[in-house]
Amino acid sequence: MGAGAGGSPLWFIIWLLILIFISFEVAGFCAFFYIFLYPVTVCIPDLSALTDFLLKGVQFPYYCAKGMMEGQSLF
Repeated sequence: MGAGAGGSPLWFIIWLLILIFISFEVAGFCAFFYIFLYPVTVCIPDLSALTDFLLKGVQFPYYCAKGMMEGQSLF
């Protein structure tokens, strides 16, 4: 399944469920705060660690879709 790696169909389904039911909510929550905090990092550079973490949350649907197409396990 996916990129020719022959991933497990079970992991495909698990990643799909995570993508649909969890990742979009996490990304939306993180995006809301990321949009407001990112410009503030110019004034408060210590917020960069927090905004980097929020960016990873915004990218969580991509990570789920990639795991789904490659049939990766969660661990």
